[in-house]
Amino acid sequence: MPQASSPDVLALHGLRLKGFADVPVIAGLYDLDETIVSEVLSKAGEAELAMFRDGRRTGWALKPAGRIENERLLAAELDGLELRAIVQSAYDRFLAKNAAMLEVCTQWQVKDQDAQLLNDHSDPAYDESVIAQLAELDEYVQPICAELSDELDRFSVYGPRFSTALDKLRAGELEWFTKPIMESYHTVWFELHEDLLATLGIDRATEQGH
Repeated sequence: MPQASSPDVLALHGLRLKGFADVPVIAGLYDLDETIVSEVLSKAGEAELAMFRDGRRTGWALKPAGRIENERLLAAELDGLELRAIVQSAYDRFLAKNAAMLEVCTQWQVKDQDAQLLNDHSDPAYDESVIAQLAELDEYVQPICAELSDELDRFSVYGPRFSTALDKLRAGELEWFTKPIMESYHTVWFELHEDLLATLGIDRATEQGH
């Protein structure tokens, strides 16, 4: 049975993954009570781990100290459950396809890279070929998501989110490939990558093979 993370861990970690978000977004990510998330983030704010912004976009963001605390909590959870080797193996396999994912996203956005010809999505056959490549990557990453979610419940969110994005794409909703600030396939891929990096305490800037 997968291990459940505490709401304290999930609230901070969700904020780490989203970068900037309000309470409902963090609560919705892990199906948490909004009151609990609000309490955790308020305490984090008092401890100088997070900050609240009220303006055109309202929400929370982690401070550098909050990122450190997030990684400390994740490391304690991982080592306490003796799951580091399993997550490391999953990360290694994920990273092996990260460059391929970035290349597919580039193909989706730029049809002819030599001429820098943007993909205006006027060629359905071309779009279908790129979506087919994404589907192959999905077949690769779904077992990794399943293996992780069998051990840590917080990883169970990724498989369904990937499936939703791919289904939307196949139904003709093209923004579900790479559009930011929504649950596009690329957004979910980026968050899973960030999740694995944070869990293992790896700095993205010095990551090998990224």
